[in-house]
Amino acid sequence: MGDKRFTVTSALPYANGPIHLGHLAGAYLPADIFVRYQKLKKNDVAFICASDEHGAAITIQAKKDGVSPKEIVDKYHELNKESFDEFGIKFDIYDRTSSQEHHETAQEIFQILNHTKKFTKKSSKQFYDEENKQFLADRYIIGTCPKCEYDSAYGDQCESCGTALSPEELINPKSSISGNTPVLKETTHWYLPMQNHEKWLKEWINEGKIDGNQIHDPKKWKTQVIGQCNSWIDSGLKERSMTRDLDWGVKVPVENSEGKVLYVWLDAPIGYISATKKYAKKNNLDWKKYWKNNESELIHFIGKDNIVFHCIIFPIILKELGDYNLPINVPANEFLNLEGQKLSTSKNWAIWLHEFLNEFKDQQDSLRYALSATAPENKDTDFTWRDFQARNNNELVAIFGNFINRVMVLTHKYYEGYVPSRNELNKNDKKTLNFINECAVKVGSAIENFKLRDGLNELMNLARNGNKYLAENEPWKTVKTDEDRTKSVLNISLQISAALSILCEPYLPFTSKKLRKLLNLNEYNWDDISSDLIQKNHKINPHEHLFRKIEDVEIEKQLQKLNS
Repeated sequence: MGDKRFTVTSALPYANGPIHLGHLAGAYLPADIFVRYQKLKKNDVAFICASDEHGAAITIQAKKDGVSPKEIVDKYHELNKESFDEFGIKFDIYDRTSSQEHHETAQEIFQILNHTKKFTKKSSKQFYDEENKQFLADRYIIGTCPKCEYDSAYGDQCESCGTALSPEELINPKSSISGNTPVLKETTHWYLPMQNHEKWLKEWINEGKIDGNQIHDPKKWKTQVIGQCNSWIDSGLKERSMTRDLDWGVKVPVENSEGKVLYVWLDAPIGYISATKKYAKKNNLDWKKYWKNNESELIHFIGKDNIVFHCIIFPIILKELGDYNLPINVPANEFLNLEGQKLSTSKNWAIWLHEFLNEFKDQQDSLRYALSATAPENKDTDFTWRDFQARNNNELVAIFGNFINRVMVLTHKYYEGYVPSRNELNKNDKKTLNFINECAVKVGSAIENFKLRDGLNELMNLARNGNKYLAENEPWKTVKTDEDRTKSVLNISLQISAALSILCEPYLPFTSKKLRKLLNLNEYNWDDISSDLIQKNHKINPHEHLFRKIEDVEIEKQLQKLNS
């Protein structure tokens, strides 16, 4: 067992629609790569996620479809859970916020905060739809963004520029239910006075300290995350309502509060805690060691539109509870665009994961590779179908797959599938063997520092180096003149192949499994990677291709579908 413990969360996807590639690139694939690596290091990791099944977005979708909110969340929870499973996102638990355990946990946390007077209760005027006789939650209000002038911004956030908003900031607000201009009406809510927390938040974000204690290393945080947090704090934090007038969600556990539920951005992050409780109970573990132990590291994988909630609002809640860990990193990604345009679910400008899995059978790793190679780590990036095809054909097939294919074919041709002996080594042989160990260090370091694109590049460099080594040493020629030399070259090539089978596991888990099967290797850990992984006279299995080419006709079909 490793010496570290991690609680890793991925942003809870709303259960009002399927998962698309933007979601994957932002919060799920990066987390999965990180977690798979840490588990290969034998560290204790709880990888937590759940469907976010409350909030106005769900009720809006239900109204639109003419069904109950429960029917909506049941449908999309199952669809998304299955899609994640099939894509190889290996959560330790994928829970749902509609569960009884979650409701109890969220209500308990609310009661603690309310009892210790961490909230202020007050009446204020809120937007009200007179036609439908209901108060409007943030997502039920649409208007013009005051920052970028996008005319369909929601009352909590502008999806065009990503700015977090409050309903009263919108220009020309309208009810999304009736289309009418809402009126202001008196109602009572519980507020979180965020302005009281500016000082310690500033110190924690910029110096990594709370009360003089070092909590995290700010040098390891992305500059855009720290920048966005400072922008928020410097412009002055305001109190924010932690409850809403809605009939769908976690009910406020206070007398005479009928028709009120917890604000979804209080409710949803607590889902990380309730899911951990369920995971721990199922596995006879103590959930507190993941949330209330200084030796545990809490890491939130999210998209940049959720930075404020995970770096300001939720940390305030955790600190006010008194004994919870705060995150040591929030490696938020920027946005993934599609074919040069912003992803838009309303305009169906998206690639849906469940459809990809259906149309590109057994091609999960091709997509994982393309998304990792174009990951929006520090700036917005663009996914295109042509680039996906090129990366698959020119890199996975032509570099990685080609190297493995040549090694396997030659080993079977010359030595009936038995690993030949390693004989006298020259300078280049030793350099090549050292490169294996160097590569493992570089890939590991890149993943640990959330530079996943760099890690993938280092992984592919090993496959590139393998091809170069074969080309330089030409075992198909030396087999006629120097048997010992041929054996050494193929032995070293097989060592590279074995190392690749472990190194690629965080990024390409299906390929890793297939390659280990071809090489007839057992399960290995990260620290097993060496230049001596596969022994002389070990028998490898008959060869199969690791990857297949993606044809032009397949890509044309997808482009037509996207533009239809």
